[in-house]
Amino acid sequence: MNQPINILGFAGSLRKDSYNRALLRTAFELTPKDAKLEIFELDGIPPFNQDLELSVPDKVVEFKRKIKEADALLIVTPEYNYSIPGVLKNAIDWASRPHGDNSFENKPAAIMSASTGILGGARAQYHLRQSLVFLNMFPLNKPEIFVTSAAQKFDDKGKLLDQKTGELIAQLLSNLVVWTRKLQGNS
Repeated sequence: MNQPINILGFAGSLRKDSYNRALLRTAFELTPKDAKLEIFELDGIPPFNQDLELSVPDKVVEFKRKIKEADALLIVTPEYNYSIPGVLKNAIDWASRPHGDNSFENKPAAIMSASTGILGGARAQYHLRQSLVFLNMFPLNKPEIFVTSAAQKFDDKGKLLDQKTGELIAQLLSNLVVWTRKLQGNS
């Protein structure tokens, strides 16, 4: 029997009640039986400074270690100004440095986003996919999860109300497990 796939999930929002953090918590609840999802909070990662990349802050050391230990990643991103938020870009910059120590190398990844708008964070996801190419990652293509009009799809406690979105998240996670096993040579 195959070992469970260990997925590390993180959201590019620091706001406690953000829809994207709620989306990540929903994914945790919908994780398939043949996987485990650990959530990592990006709070406390300082701004990237190349002068410090050889004396990496403890929070970054922990983040890099967890990425390397994970079989796959689940990245949940808000959209700010048609792109990913600085918090997420900053964390990616830290975890991919210094040159030759890219924690993301060869990692399968799934992406989700939520927005109060009608595009659901689509532009941010496409920018993130560009970064994943440079990081030499293997993003899952489908299903694409763009939670539109998020204020109507979550209650005031951050619980997902929309059944169809829940089904898509469950499918995304299931596909991520299959994709990860395929890349590991265990299809």
